[in-house]
Amino acid sequence: HVQLVESGGGSAYAGGSLRLSCAASGYTASFYCMGWFRQVAGKERELVGIRYIGSEVSFTYYGDSVKGRFTISRDDAKNTVYLRMNNLKPEDTAMYYCSRDCGGAPPLGQGTQVTVS
Repeated sequence: HVQLVESGGGSAYAGGSLRLSCAASGYTASFYCMGWFRQVAGKERELVGIRYIGSEVSFTYYGDSVKGRFTISRDDAKNTVYLRMNNLKPEDTAMYYCSRDCGGAPPLGQGTQVTVS
């Protein structure tokens, strides 16, 4: 049973930092994409960033709005993917979701709310 559980969200001031976690179960995270998406109520889901590390192909992409501030990483021993968010801005306020699919296909977790003021 594939499951992703996001955590680490909360409130932060502009300029602050947060680290989101995505605990994966039912599959080996190192074999899949590390994807983070966010959504504000009433708006379309936005790609935050994706990262894939394969034996022959690797790539990383961050949305323009977060480039240089956000970083995706993974701890294989914990089967957990992270999103480090630095220099937070009020416009980063959203529900954040992780996905093992670079396109954001289900399953997604329940999300974790980030509020920046």
